[in-house]
Amino acid sequence: MSLINDDLQELLINYCEPESELLQEIDRATNLKVLMPRMISGHYQGRVLSMLSKMVSPNRVLEIGTFTGYATLCLAEGLTPEGLIYTLDINEELEDMVRASFSKSDYNEKIKYILGDATKTVNELNEIFDIVFIDADKKNNGTYYDLIFDRVRSGGLIIVDNVLWSGKVLQEKQDKDTKNITGFNDKIASDKRVEKLILPVRDGLFVIRKK
Repeated sequence: MSLINDDLQELLINYCEPESELLQEIDRATNLKVLMPRMISGHYQGRVLSMLSKMVSPNRVLEIGTFTGYATLCLAEGLTPEGLIYTLDINEELEDMVRASFSKSDYNEKIKYILGDATKTVNELNEIFDIVFIDADKKNNGTYYDLIFDRVRSGGLIIVDNVLWSGKVLQEKQDKDTKNITGFNDKIASDKRVEKLILPVRDGLFVIRKK
């Protein structure tokens, strides 16, 4: 999924902050026990998410797509003392693993882990968010974006993962999944309500700032 070669990726990791022991543990457990472990944010992308969170100092964060909780903990690093992060996921099979990891974290009391269909559970949240991270089923990127847009404060960030789709977005003939990604990217590019850029981090992070 990374768009750069392994040697350069290793160099980037060497020049960024280290992972905590808990994040290393989550990464190892994900790769050993979970199907499609490549879905984890991992060290470098995790530090990018942490840095963005620390720059914003959010009071409220929303994550759509918990997976094994790695990115959740990275985003939680920038929370204000009274801050909360809501993380939504539909996969009940990972619940025990995720809750066990969160319980070992200093941010456990700040995490609201909600299981269910995010297109429905997001409507149960009566919050205005400083950061939203969308990293769930890619076909619904546009749906999630529309659902949360009015819940993001002016100046807040919406971050969307996997928007370069292993470089497939460059292909002339695109499969259905790639067309969905390209369609979403085009949607954001034409949205005058936001400022935006794609960071070529891992599989592509779309960083969108609401005006």
